[in-house]
Amino acid sequence: MNVPSVPPPAGLSFLLGTWAGEGVGEYPTIETFRYGEEIRVWHTGKPFLAYSQRTWALDDGRPLHSEVGYWRATPDGGVELVLAHPTGVVEVQEGEVAGQAVRLRSTSIATTATAKHVVALERDVDVVGEQLRYAVRMAAVGVPLTHHLAATLRRQPE
Repeated sequence: MNVPSVPPPAGLSFLLGTWAGEGVGEYPTIETFRYGEEIRVWHTGKPFLAYSQRTWALDDGRPLHSEVGYWRATPDGGVELVLAHPTGVVEVQEGEVAGQAVRLRSTSIATTATAKHVVALERDVDVVGEQLRYAVRMAAVGVPLTHHLAATLRRQPE
């Protein structure tokens, strides 16, 4: 049986594609580090976008972090992001889309018994042409909300 697919959410279609580049991570409890990153955003035929991300250390190529999830547009022009991290953290963020800029704030964070204590996350994503820039702020392990990650990625040819 052929089930017609729905188009990708119009307000989020600018995120579609594979993005790759470099970033810098910092936090009061760790040393500053540089990383490479690849993000994939694709449409599954349903009214949301699927998302996967992976990073690696630029100095020796070792894997650093990954996450998977879904981007959903809301009827009022907003956006919801649901992410799972292999470190035992699940985050729900909500925010707004203005043009090709997304501002998200955590509304719910759940952690496993062995995960680090994360209290809040915020993400800003801006796409200009073929370039995606983002910044992540985090409150965790007793540190109030502060800058954690920033990267610049380029859309890769398909």
